[in-house]
Amino acid sequence: MQYYEDVEIGTTAEYGEYRITKSEIIEFAQQYDPQPFHLDEDAAAESAFGELVASGWHTASVCMRLLVDGYVQDRASMGARGVDELRWKRPVKPGDTLSVRTEVLDKRVSESDPRRGYVETRIEGVNQDGDVVISWIAHGMIERRNPN
Repeated sequence: MQYYEDVEIGTTAEYGEYRITKSEIIEFAQQYDPQPFHLDEDAAAESAFGELVASGWHTASVCMRLLVDGYVQDRASMGARGVDELRWKRPVKPGDTLSVRTEVLDKRVSESDPRRGYVETRIEGVNQDGDVVISWIAHGMIERRNPN
């Protein structure tokens, strides 16, 4: 288990691999983001994307799963305080395979609760060609091993 004291600024890592399918793009969109370019190939062909693409929220959800499986599960995570600079940089298409990259940008001990620390991490979702498709800065909370 990795605690706040174990986190080093500048550390980078890559996690996971997940292939996006046409059926799950449509299924996610039907439930959470029913815009035509996520639901219908003909409508998508007439859109700015020119083809069916995943919802940005679908992309974020896939990346979150990869983060939990590869990054969060080995840390004394206490959740997060939010995100900054969320950007959808490229559309995700059926057949794309996503992975995530992380870089620890900063860390500090909580002034209000010495049992936890705050860790700022840049998260990037990357496709099979190495293109960044989504990015954000996460403001995580992590338990301190020795809060005194």
